[in-house]
Amino acid sequence: MKKGKKEFRNKLFIKDLENITGIKAHTIRIWEQRYKIFEPHRTDTGIRYYDEQQLRLILNISILNNNGFKISKIAEMSLEEIHIKCQEFSENKSQYNGQIQSLIGIMMLFDEKEFNKILSINILKIGLEETMLQLVFPLLEQIGLLWLSGSIHPAHEHFISNLVRQRLFVAIDGLVVSPTSESKKFLVFVPTGESHDLSILFANFILRSRGHQVIYLGSQMPFEDLFDIFEMHQPEFIFSIITSLTSSISVQTFINIMAKQWKETEILLSGNQVVNKKDLKIPSNFTILNNPMMLLSFLDDIKDNSKYKYSIKNFSQKLNPFLQN
Repeated sequence: MKKGKKEFRNKLFIKDLENITGIKAHTIRIWEQRYKIFEPHRTDTGIRYYDEQQLRLILNISILNNNGFKISKIAEMSLEEIHIKCQEFSENKSQYNGQIQSLIGIMMLFDEKEFNKILSINILKIGLEETMLQLVFPLLEQIGLLWLSGSIHPAHEHFISNLVRQRLFVAIDGLVVSPTSESKKFLVFVPTGESHDLSILFANFILRSRGHQVIYLGSQMPFEDLFDIFEMHQPEFIFSIITSLTSSISVQTFINIMAKQWKETEILLSGNQVVNKKDLKIPSNFTILNNPMMLLSFLDDIKDNSKYKYSIKNFSQKLNPFLQN
């Protein structure tokens, strides 16, 4: 069984290509048969399959085609010419969908140098914050869908997440921002059993870059330690994200414990297991942030209302249109 699974992971069938690229199988076959751009491998029983190099080529062809190149013209290009043209689009255009496709191909090959290059170009052009919002988070969302469909290995997601995590650590270390009278104090963590910390790390960067004080506890934080730290530092806000909680404590239990312990504290929660569960009972001092943009809106609202005590209820009413979309 294990051997068969490994062989499957090394072979990409046409359904995998559909899932990863969004290109219909019919179109891929036309590119193969009519234009002879690439030739699939075949199993012993004659079933088409593709390798990761061919996947990257198909993604590159799609990028050029979506940017005005006819397939007949692409078919006349060498592999090197196709690669160079795609690099130009990644570097010179702000079409993030095309860049996401490029990064998926890069991910499949575990090409660290090329990934860092595209990331660096975007950070220089639009800054780290916009790069995360416009490129990295949509990429991770796409990767999650590919993982669910069985088209990629968890190692691909870990590869991308670790490269982004390195950038965030460097950016946070380089921040030089002094707290002001308008600064708030945030306790930031993810609970024991939660393995995803990239979003909370980005939140740490966002909060610090706006001059707020952050007690960043990272991941796998036991409740008993949280209670002691809260008593020592008395933060005005608690912020946590639940994406894939695997502990024996349910999401609702996690919420109930925090609600009982910190009745007067404003608590912000985000993550798939919070946003996508409609049956959760949310206490009045909690706000659910559906996406990173809502965190930015929340911080803007704090700034606008810095002269009087902030109201979670008012914030929820203000963002009601976002919650309905």
